[in-house]
Amino acid sequence: MNKINVLVVDDSAIVRKIFSEELSAYPDINVIGTAPDPYVARDKILSLKPDVITLDIEMPRMDGLTFLRKLMKYYPLPTVVVSSLTTKGGKLTLEALDIGAVDVIAKPGPSYTVGDMSAQLAEKIRAAARARLKKSGEPVAETSRPMKALAETSNKIVAIGASTGGTEALKVLLSQMPPNSPGIVVVQHMPANFTTAFAERLNGICQIHVKEARDGDRISNGTALIAPGNYHMLLRRSGAIYYVEVKNGPMVHHQRPAVDVLFKSTAQYAGANAIGVLLTGMGADGASGLLDMKNAGASTIAQDENTCVVFGMPKEAIKLGAVDKVVPIDQIAPQIIRMV
Repeated sequence: MNKINVLVVDDSAIVRKIFSEELSAYPDINVIGTAPDPYVARDKILSLKPDVITLDIEMPRMDGLTFLRKLMKYYPLPTVVVSSLTTKGGKLTLEALDIGAVDVIAKPGPSYTVGDMSAQLAEKIRAAARARLKKSGEPVAETSRPMKALAETSNKIVAIGASTGGTEALKVLLSQMPPNSPGIVVVQHMPANFTTAFAERLNGICQIHVKEARDGDRISNGTALIAPGNYHMLLRRSGAIYYVEVKNGPMVHHQRPAVDVLFKSTAQYAGANAIGVLLTGMGADGASGLLDMKNAGASTIAQDENTCVVFGMPKEAIKLGAVDKVVPIDQIAPQIIRMV
């Protein structure tokens, strides 16, 4: 077995110790070194040649974003950003993902125990090791022009799931949706607070209204609800009205929110009135749920391998026979409209 060699970059000696100890429990991951700041990290990257680095954003001497920009320009490496669970941390994390970080994880604390963090961090490192890195200064995918308004509105529900690489993919997809598009519910694997900043950023560039979901929010045309980090989101129905339930609960596929939780509830309550979309990401979350949706009569779409950062979740769904159409990211919005 080829181990994934990891360098941990963090100014906190406690975090460096926790990450090293927790990751050493996984047989496929090897922590080859740690660094307290970007200057030490630079030297260790050159001497140790890690496969993946974890990078704290807020550090002394040189902040993580400045270092990440230099790294992606001169020595691109798959990077998992480690950030505090604050509003500022959420905004900095989105900037890091724009620069070229593959994924993000929150530092352990009240919301995320060390055990929760350990399993998630290992998954994110495996995803980063397989990720298709974008070139410096280039977006993962080009956004297309937004589509014109639909001739008729629809009461369809569009359920979307994404993980590694999903922030860019969702930006492409949702920015194309017309202002009276069907109601959309989204699970993107992200920690708490980060989803707040992500929804706000999407809302600023889309024709539709994008917001972080709250328990009981009604699903309506022209609106996308993003599942809040650290909470599952389920579709529910009361008469002709669809709404979301936001709740706590055990992690599914090491994730909370989990795509399968959303998709399985969508299959149950929307059936053939739904469209399921599975985007880039590591692992199998969403594959089983998408099959449930298809079996309930929904139309289903998966992002194609060439435009995925990690072709894991879509690949698993395709293997299960859960996918009607396999489509590049910039063609998924038009495909949804055709299905509507």
